[in-house]
Amino acid sequence: MTGPVGLQPNRLEQPNRALTGVEQRIEAAARRLITRLPDRRGSRWLVEFLVFGAKQAWACVFGVAMLLVLLAAKLWYPEGAWLARNDAVTLAAVIIQTIMITTKLETWRELRVVLIFHVVGTGMELFKTSIGSWSYSAGGFLHLGAVPLYSGFMYAAVGSYMVRVHRLFDLRFTRYPPLWLSAAVAAACYLNFFTHHFILDLRWLLIAAVLLVFGRSMMYFRVFGRQLRMPLPLAFGLVATFIWFAENIATWAGAWFYPDQLAGWQPVGPTKLAAWFLLMIISVVLVTWVYPPVPPDLVPDNLSWGRSSAPARQRRQRTRNRVRE
Repeated sequence: MTGPVGLQPNRLEQPNRALTGVEQRIEAAARRLITRLPDRRGSRWLVEFLVFGAKQAWACVFGVAMLLVLLAAKLWYPEGAWLARNDAVTLAAVIIQTIMITTKLETWRELRVVLIFHVVGTGMELFKTSIGSWSYSAGGFLHLGAVPLYSGFMYAAVGSYMVRVHRLFDLRFTRYPPLWLSAAVAAACYLNFFTHHFILDLRWLLIAAVLLVFGRSMMYFRVFGRQLRMPLPLAFGLVATFIWFAENIATWAGAWFYPDQLAGWQPVGPTKLAAWFLLMIISVVLVTWVYPPVPPDLVPDNLSWGRSSAPARQRRQRTRNRVRE
């Protein structure tokens, strides 16, 4: 992550109209806190860090809710209940999704991408379980083949995070590749999840292709008072790592089992990070259907921290004027 990129002052003073009421309250609370803190860079970095954490947690609300349901089902769901555990988890996932929409935590426009994640994920699940890449516990009525329907909601949780983080952090991009090229790379990544069982596994070649196509792309994100920037492939890697940690929790909770976990749970190997990295490319391309990549505002780097930046700019301008005189 590199240095800050300034925002236009009026964007600091006006709330982000794309945020929900809860999200606007997070920013409003941070704004009030900043006005009470000493005018020091360290204090402002601390507030920005806390707001970053709060926004990330809020973006993960669907995924966290799903993990909590899976953990609760493992720890407390009664054996021999009239409703199968898999069906109970599926119904809980439907309730979570319904709450997300009715409380406007997700928009109907964003729901389109989440539903596509359902379809894309379920298609992969049907194939992968049929050839033994992983498996689910049997039982229940809400399933397709050997795949319980809650599996699609786990992919939807990834989609929910992607569309929400885009909106919460006002993501912008520079040197983003043409959409047709990024879509072609994503299609190749998805196809490889199937074909590598029959022909050569191209995942490492595809990762190289991703780095080549997106290597010059920079992602800009607004935490609170400023825009920060990060190489886009680094963002892919960080999110893939986060999902890998969540995968370890989900498999411990018995959401699904890899072959080496059937005799007893053990951590998912780090080689899975490559698969999640490629899934990020598919996810990003799907999100561009709702949020097409746009460049950041082109403003000077010194336009930052709404309360103190204006006086500072005025002092610098007076100094320059005196030098000219």
